Amino acid sequence: MADIDLRTDQPHSARMYDYLLGGKDHYEVDGEAAEKALSSFPMLRTAARENRKFLGRAVRHLVRQAGVRQFLDLGSGLPTAENVHQVAQAEDPDARVLYVDNDPIVLVHGSALLAKDARTAVIQGDIRDPRVILENEKTRALIDFDQPVGVLAVAVLHFVGDDEDPAGIVRTLREAVPAGSHFILSHATADIAPEAAMGVQHAYRAQGVPLTLRTRERFAEFFDGMELVDPGIQVVSDWRATVPEAERPSHADVSWYGGIGRLT
Repeated sequence: MADIDLRTDQPHSARMYDYLLGGKDHYEVDGEAAEKALSSFPMLRTAARENRKFLGRAVRHLVRQAGVRQFLDLGSGLPTAENVHQVAQAEDPDARVLYVDNDPIVLVHGSALLAKDARTAVIQGDIRDPRVILENEKTRALIDFDQPVGVLAVAVLHFVGDDEDPAGIVRTLREAVPAGSHFILSHATADIAPEAAMGVQHAYRAQGVPLTLRTRERFAEFFDGMELVDPGIQVVSDWRATVPEAERPSHADVSWYGGIGRLT
């Protein structure tokens, strides 16, 4: 691992997300970039935390109700609370999880944390090149593509530009997994609080971190060819929420859509 370039001189979305979640695996440059985004949208930490809670509820649903026992987490970010393997294996200790991220530090930290866990692995890869991820020997060793797979692209597709064909990326992944597989997706939007959200997009881009906010309609296109799992696309804080509506943050404070699509 010693020859890996951790790129600590420029902010990275995974480390900025770690900063927003209150983690410790980020650098000064990541915190500075995140603070600039927070100046435009002070509730960005709340949005990140609600998105993380959505991930946990969605994974539990797949294990409990859909019978999914293997997960491919794309753009997973740095280990924090409510990781996919922790949630899934709390429901079924035999659940398998492969984490994928393009930030080298995710590989370093993840590999160290998961060294003794034969059911969980991490590889360095970029969602923009899904075939390389699918053909990786670790992917093939851990994930059985003859059985349903839970594919996660949570808070990652908004870092894929329109010119990089995000819908085509999802289509490639969809074609690689069998019927009964599910896609857990979430995405930031400017639909609800346009001025604040576009300020965040500008702040991210100004720091060299690509961010493309999309409408609900554009987000829904990622589920083409799938059946939306009830209750469909919602603001992440509302999707199968476990707390009363009065205790949830406002939609404007979250501005993040989420949903699950099922392949039939």
